[in-house]
Amino acid sequence: MTVSMLFAYPDQESMTQTISDHLHAPIGQAVFRSFPDGESYVRLLEEVKGKKIAIVCSLNQPDPKLIPLLFFAKTAKDLGVTHVTLIAPYLAYMRQDTRFHPGESFSSKYFAALISQYFDALITVDPHLHRHKTLDEVYSIPTYVLHAAPLLAAWIREHVKQPLIMGPDSESRQWVSQVADLINAPYQVLEKERHGDKSVSVSFPQVEQYRNYTPIVVDDVISTAHTMIEVVEALKSAKMKKVICMAVHAVFAGDAFKRLSKTHVRQIVTCNTITHPSNAIDLGRSIAEVLSSE
Repeated sequence: MTVSMLFAYPDQESMTQTISDHLHAPIGQAVFRSFPDGESYVRLLEEVKGKKIAIVCSLNQPDPKLIPLLFFAKTAKDLGVTHVTLIAPYLAYMRQDTRFHPGESFSSKYFAALISQYFDALITVDPHLHRHKTLDEVYSIPTYVLHAAPLLAAWIREHVKQPLIMGPDSESRQWVSQVADLINAPYQVLEKERHGDKSVSVSFPQVEQYRNYTPIVVDDVISTAHTMIEVVEALKSAKMKKVICMAVHAVFAGDAFKRLSKTHVRQIVTCNTITHPSNAIDLGRSIAEVLSSE
């Protein structure tokens, strides 16, 4: 996937620069702003005719970003760009992957249709696939999915001497087993019961044999942090060591990060798919490798 030029959506400059450094591709300048009435203004300040370009835009808080992002892609095509790749390290609208109740919007399908209409390819990191086995089930453009497990494992190997990898629920087993296998560490998967959007209870098997280990709770996303907090409190009650909370995507809705930080945690570690103070693992090189390998 040859890319002639990269562009950064606002607040994505750091990730874009890392990709550029590894890819040796220039970063183009573009203007994104709003008129006083709230309408979006987009302008490309580069000569892009005949080029293949990519824009980095992580899609947390996606709604305010979507219209400017689609305008950028359409403008680029109108200016003669031959191929536009969207690099969205965090991909939104993956959870509503069916109609849970009559009359609900099938938003993952609709969002994918919009992105597929305006872009020629998509690169993302560990999308929240549940009922969909692959992104190809909803996206009609080529998609490239990076997996962060090797980088999570590398961070643990470097920073923790005796880790116990833990998953907060059955859905996290894929993350936990991969990370644990890569560093030859033991792992446990806890049982989670969700009682509502903000109410979760957690139970776990006996962990007495792991009291000298550092528990590392691994998940793909920390959003409200309710599950993580329940797990950390349960481990505290079991007299385990302070917990390292680790996730690929640092969504942290509302005051989630503040509340989690005040619990029995030693450290909160995330990848830089979403810009956040907890970012400790850089995925820029991995994304650059995808761009240079196709």
